[in-house]
Amino acid sequence: MKFLETSKYYSLNKATYIKLRWIAIIGQLLTINVVKFIFTFDFNFIFCNLIILAGVFSNLYLIYFYKETNLNSKLAFFFLNLDIFQITILLYLTGGVINPFIIFLIIPCVFSSTYLDIKTNLLLVLITISLIIFMTFFNEDFPQALNENFNINDYYYYSVPIALCVALIFLNFFGLQFGVEAKIRKEALDKMQEMIAQEHELSSLGGQAAAAAHSFGTPLSTIKIISQDLLEQLKDNDLLKKDVELLVSQVNRCNDILKKLTLNPIIEDEFIDNNITIKEYITEIVKSFEEISNKKFILNYQKNSKYITFTKSIEIVYGLRNFIGNANKFAKEKIYITVKNDENIVRVIIEDDGMGFSREVLNKIGVPFIKSLKKKDKSKSGLGLGIFIGKTLLEKNQAKISLKNSTIHGGAEVNISWKNNDLLNI
Repeated sequence: MKFLETSKYYSLNKATYIKLRWIAIIGQLLTINVVKFIFTFDFNFIFCNLIILAGVFSNLYLIYFYKETNLNSKLAFFFLNLDIFQITILLYLTGGVINPFIIFLIIPCVFSSTYLDIKTNLLLVLITISLIIFMTFFNEDFPQALNENFNINDYYYYSVPIALCVALIFLNFFGLQFGVEAKIRKEALDKMQEMIAQEHELSSLGGQAAAAAHSFGTPLSTIKIISQDLLEQLKDNDLLKKDVELLVSQVNRCNDILKKLTLNPIIEDEFIDNNITIKEYITEIVKSFEEISNKKFILNYQKNSKYITFTKSIEIVYGLRNFIGNANKFAKEKIYITVKNDENIVRVIIEDDGMGFSREVLNKIGVPFIKSLKKKDKSKSGLGLGIFIGKTLLEKNQAKISLKNSTIHGGAEVNISWKNNDLLNI
């Protein structure tokens, strides 16, 4: 997967960036003024303060004139460059690369690596390295009080900019890696939340249907009474009698349909189940796959198991469905699902007769947007999103999950288990 395909939008949060800039500006002002008035060092004090003042005005611009909540890559690049050049000028005036505060020069670039796209970050890295090299050969002397007794070996002097450049590249590499992973995970979580929201909408439709059943009950009862009276009055009229009988039958049919949607606890409700067992979860999910799949599902419910009932959870439904869906996708012919339940543990084992997890995928299992590099797997390789969603949702509901290759059937094997007490507390 190409980097730019993982996230199409990069931005810098304005509020966070402004706060960090205020911290930097206050720190610079304190340092400059302490060195000038307490240590009485001689340097270009007025020009240094003017440079810091430019940073103050740029921050005020962001606060009062820039109304967006985020800075896009182009604008962030401009302001980060402003920060880099501001620090560079201050360092240039006070000793260059041997100024102990030189480390602050790489901070804007490292900070940007976790928020901005790779092109913007690479440009900032190149600009920062260029400025470090420039200050290595061109800079003002240390303030006079320090410069008089300060001697440094050339080897040590040139090792400072080299170390800075190495640190800059190293930190930016890790910043980019963590930034990409964070964006990918956020996209996966957003997708998962979208799916859960859709399921909640479907659940709410059940309640709306039940409410509709209650509302339609009265007018349908009225129609039924009137139609039965008409049937009694027109029993001698063969032509109209058939029409009225049809009307009565259709009213009765509507009543039967609406009874199935009611929330009345006396009537058996097949639409909404408040408490079900893991066995019933699996049965419902497998039935939905059998309607669309030509593969065989082999269910093994452990005998003499005392399956506990617990509140129906949309997250558990989706978690189990994702793992069973993956098994259905990669299996050759058969999917094996075993459900065990004893006094302490509920266990679900999902296996298939496919090719199993490749080693590279198994090492990164549960991470979204991973692909197998094997050519024979490419046609069926996914983004790892199903596993990530299933694992995240089930672990959120107290499940313990392990994934490996099946030693019996040759394909993938997913072990999911709960403590009975954890299920009862969901």
